[in-house]
Amino acid sequence: MTSVTSPSIQSIVEGLHEELQALDARLRSTLDSDVLLIRSIADYIISAGGKRLRPVLVFLCCDALSARPKSDFAVSLATTVELIHTATLLHDDVVDESDLRRGRATANAEFGNAASVLVGDFLYSRAFQVMVATQSLRVLQIVSEATNRIAEGEVMQLMAIGNLDLSEADYMNVIEAKTAKLFEAAGALGAIAAGASLDHEHMMANYARRLGVAFQIADDVLDYRGDADVMGKSLGDDLAEGKLTLPIILALAKSAPAERDWLRSVIQNNRVTHEHDHLPKVRALLESCGALDASMDAAARHANAAASEIASLPDSRAKTWMLDLCSYAIQRHL
Repeated sequence: MTSVTSPSIQSIVEGLHEELQALDARLRSTLDSDVLLIRSIADYIISAGGKRLRPVLVFLCCDALSARPKSDFAVSLATTVELIHTATLLHDDVVDESDLRRGRATANAEFGNAASVLVGDFLYSRAFQVMVATQSLRVLQIVSEATNRIAEGEVMQLMAIGNLDLSEADYMNVIEAKTAKLFEAAGALGAIAAGASLDHEHMMANYARRLGVAFQIADDVLDYRGDADVMGKSLGDDLAEGKLTLPIILALAKSAPAERDWLRSVIQNNRVTHEHDHLPKVRALLESCGALDASMDAAARHANAAASEIASLPDSRAKTWMLDLCSYAIQRHL
């Protein structure tokens, strides 16, 4: 897998400056509304920025398969996935009772839960308006399937909170649905924007899905090992919410009986209290039993698998950046 000395997507963002400017303009025009509260929340979440990773995948997968300048069609598809992603964040933050994202107050903390949920619904409806305007049945199929699967993933995650018997396979089912499915859709949409074959569409979908899994597993490790200032959110939120992510699942399997019993009691207690008090001791346990390293190894396997998916593509700037994303997924903030 191609690696970078200092993993960052900044060079990619700079290289896609025109496309991302067009995306930002489209987002703002699409989210314009006569309803003041909608405009206020929409402006709040757009101005928060973020990596725009899913639109970046649309543009890169398109670039890797076509030398033509990107069309308004590509911008529409990138806008669709970003609207859907942002809608899921609004809903997630309400469900998780989060109050910090990207270093500032979440929309629900700033405007209230009810407003966040309803504006999230508005974003979903706008996404489908943009998508329908493309008049592509294939786009409709991909995005509607993705949104349905994401919703299933959210419900599966809710049902899994505090489930001490959650298996690694159960965890993978959740993140494949909740996170990787929209990555997969972004890859497929990039191929469609390029007018590529169905085989290339599948290639890009598989690349992006594997990349999404790598990102999510690494995120779950960073919730214990990351830098809160760099990440722009509190560490230990998963533990406080009683979520069993891969590090916890592996720790329950790897740790000694006394440590396992203590960890189980912490998770059960946190379902009710949402405390962060035990984070330092939990983090030490995850390090000592090798659960964090094993989780990062799993993330690396998926990142390598993502890179392998696109090995047959001709060399290009877009392919290089797609490989760089595989490195970035597992090396950021570590």
